[in-house]
Amino acid sequence: MTTSPGITLKGQHRIGGRVLFDADLLIPGGQWTCLLGRSGVGKSTILRLILGLETGGLFSGSFAATDGMPLAGRISYMAQSDLLLPWLSVLDNVCIGARLRGESPHFGRARDLLNRVGLSDHTDQKPATLSGGMRQRAALARTLFEDRPILFLDEPFSALDAGTRADMQELASDVLQDRTVLLVTHDPAEAARLAHQIIVMSAQATQNWPVPETVALREINAPETLACQAKLLAYLRGIAA
Repeated sequence: MTTSPGITLKGQHRIGGRVLFDADLLIPGGQWTCLLGRSGVGKSTILRLILGLETGGLFSGSFAATDGMPLAGRISYMAQSDLLLPWLSVLDNVCIGARLRGESPHFGRARDLLNRVGLSDHTDQKPATLSGGMRQRAALARTLFEDRPILFLDEPFSALDAGTRADMQELASDVLQDRTVLLVTHDPAEAARLAHQIIVMSAQATQNWPVPETVALREINAPETLACQAKLLAYLRGIAA
């Protein structure tokens, strides 16, 4: 893996003449940035915009990697929907990217990741036999398997129970050390625990939110984590009112 670059984005996105967002972002290289804001403000649109996917609107501005190199081929993306292919096994879904590129998948690494997400007994099953949380964990394993320097994660733990969510946060933090991660989340607790940088997004602007001085990944019940979570939740409730 090459050194993980940062990403800059500055500009305005419109849908049907309405401003969805006006953003000025610096996503530092090798760190976790958590992006929060009310539903519909354009958080997922930013991911899709950088990925070159359809956004349903028009963007006026620019975005680029801080190392000046193209972003194409360097980003692994986990969407809100698991996007598992129903005719493939869980193991083959994890390896689908390599197969599509004409590469020989490293099945040992894929099985190890499935074991770490708690799906070692389900590698040969089809997605339809899995619960929603299991499908999300399979999608997480597939995203981690891609081994890219930049990761875009769109609410990757939303379907998980509290205990499993904490476990998967810890797994992702471990596997993605020194990667550039942009995580869209609605959970202030998640941001307070994982982030090196927290960005709160509204239609008018983006705002950097203070993170605890302790090192991420933080203890869930640490006073600094809880204080950040509480203040962030109060602010988000205010801007959503």
